[in-house]
Amino acid sequence: MRITKFGHSCVRIEHGGTSIVLDPGVFTEVSALDGADAVLITHEHPDHYLPAHLLASDAPVFTIEAVAARIRADAPEVLERVTVVTPGESFDPGIPVRPVGELHAVIHPDYPRFFNSGYVLTLGDTKVYHPGDALTPPGEDVDVLLLPVSAPWMRISEAIDFAREVGAPRNLAIHDRIYSEAGLGIVDGHLNTFLSKAGQEYVRLADGADL
Repeated sequence: MRITKFGHSCVRIEHGGTSIVLDPGVFTEVSALDGADAVLITHEHPDHYLPAHLLASDAPVFTIEAVAARIRADAPEVLERVTVVTPGESFDPGIPVRPVGELHAVIHPDYPRFFNSGYVLTLGDTKVYHPGDALTPPGEDVDVLLLPVSAPWMRISEAIDFAREVGAPRNLAIHDRIYSEAGLGIVDGHLNTFLSKAGQEYVRLADGADL
């Protein structure tokens, strides 16, 4: 198994000869999709979904109906490669995947809620969870949590509590383009302090680095 961090919330997961890219958005270079066997998208916000990236790749796309509707408007040429997935109904683009949850975290009570589904990927004996922009528990034990660490809709206490609730032994930072390096250093310090006490590992990788 290999997990490669690409800009912001984008990761590439490789297992058994299959490569899946999750959430390649505006902070991610299109090269992250090179050779991908499938692309998974959690929701429609541009830091997770960029039509130009999908047009530059011929990989099948798996996503929720709300994103499929955006693709229909933004890049209809991609539609023939899109499979709409539903929370609770597993699918297998070469790696077994289960969608989790249906709503984005609350940005402000006056905003409508966006749809968002995270994904649990089963890589042999290892399970990896990408929640997208939500703090919805996966409903099962996972080995690696891709942990959002900075966002307009969250506080560091929420990241800490979410990681502790999920309880994954390994936690890899994602959604990390919102803060400066100085701010992320503070976030890293807090997460290391709290998660180490629970026996959980936390790491934030540079773009292109592997877990």
